[in-house]
Amino acid sequence: MIGTGPGDINHISKRAIDLLKASDCVAGYTTYIDLITDIIKDKTIISTGMKREVDRVEMAIAEALKGKACAIVSGGDAGIYAMAGLVFEICQKRGLQLIRHGDAKIVESTSKQSIEIEVVPGIPALAAGASLLGAPLTHDFAVISLSDLLTPWDKIEKRLLAAASADFVIAIYNPKSKKRDWQLTRAKELILTHRKEDTPVGVVTSAMREDQKITITTLKEMDIADVGMQTILIVGNDSSLHYLDFMFTPRGYLEKYEI
Repeated sequence: MIGTGPGDINHISKRAIDLLKASDCVAGYTTYIDLITDIIKDKTIISTGMKREVDRVEMAIAEALKGKACAIVSGGDAGIYAMAGLVFEICQKRGLQLIRHGDAKIVESTSKQSIEIEVVPGIPALAAGASLLGAPLTHDFAVISLSDLLTPWDKIEKRLLAAASADFVIAIYNPKSKKRDWQLTRAKELILTHRKEDTPVGVVTSAMREDQKITITTLKEMDIADVGMQTILIVGNDSSLHYLDFMFTPRGYLEKYEI
């Protein structure tokens, strides 16, 4: 499982590139496959659209069980709102033996079929977005997705309230789509029960790609910002600041050491 980072080849790790080049087949969501076409143009491609994640993983596992080296790619990091968890879930359900890359020990299993497995980290969207904004995640933060496709909305609301009341900086994934156009406004209402209207909010769309867009707004204006599924929002805490074209959250060094 390979995290390909925010999209630009300059932000993919050397390990990820080496394994992609060494793979026999590559599986992934169409958008993420398109971003690495130059690296995998001679590979067998398993590419599907949204809501076909299980199919992709099943096909990739089938290829791996044939003895092929198969890479399952995810944008950002493979283990953050991505495919790595699903791979382990399906392997567990099927009782497959899993061998950690570089580890001779085979995990006990009810099946004689085995797969050598490696999770290759990538730069997650929250880190890419934060770097473009400045340094908004310097202190404690929470990460919450507004997509209720797999998580009930009432649970998402509880998480938003908990994060807001605890004064976490909040990184928001999947803020809005064509079919989900009300959740962001509701999220703002919930966060405002614990934050000021002028709390800075960073809005980053398509981080590290040709069409990237960076905006710093306020919590009051957050829901009318130009956002979509390729956008990550970072809502500041009570200490976060908007300075010039940047957003940052002090860790407390100046107060601690009286510099």
